[in-house]
Amino acid sequence: MFPSCLPTAASSRKPEKVLGREPVILNVYDMYWVNSYTANLGLGVFHSGVEVHGEEFVYGGHPFSFTGIFPITPRDPTELGDQFRFRQSINVGWTDFTPEEVRSAVTELGKQFKGDKYHLMNNNCNHFSGALCQLLCGNDIPPWVNRLAYFSSCVPFLQRCLPREWLTPVALQQSLAAHGNTEESTESTSH
Repeated sequence: MFPSCLPTAASSRKPEKVLGREPVILNVYDMYWVNSYTANLGLGVFHSGVEVHGEEFVYGGHPFSFTGIFPITPRDPTELGDQFRFRQSINVGWTDFTPEEVRSAVTELGKQFKGDKYHLMNNNCNHFSGALCQLLCGNDIPPWVNRLAYFSSCVPFLQRCLPREWLTPVALQQSLAAHGNTEESTESTSH
């Protein structure tokens, strides 16, 4: 069993400040309904963001070559979309970074985590959360949060089993465009 991935009352509370240092909190969200069946086996699909100084930073894909990092209200899955459900908060560590230094670090990470560079297995929200946590407090996120991506690097055929449009926003946009063109063609020939 993977007890660290099960929410507890203690893991959901915001830790108290320690000597003026700011807690670095990983907020984890279930991404798909399947997690209610598979998470206890340690095989979930999770989204994560990093909360510090009362602001949560998350990374998501889009078809443009600028940052895919954006702030949201901490632990508010409605800002992420209908397929997300808040799961738990985890105190990853403490930082001495000021809010301005955190935003500067996020801006710098935005050069690596651009919207068009998102990839479900190789450069996802959990990779971003891990990078930001390492930068802010020197600690990584728990391995179970990004286990699917880790497994795909160990078992390459797993990635080939997933629909291409799940992997990158560019593939999704191309798939939607092709689907839209197919519908337009069908509509124009049926009239």
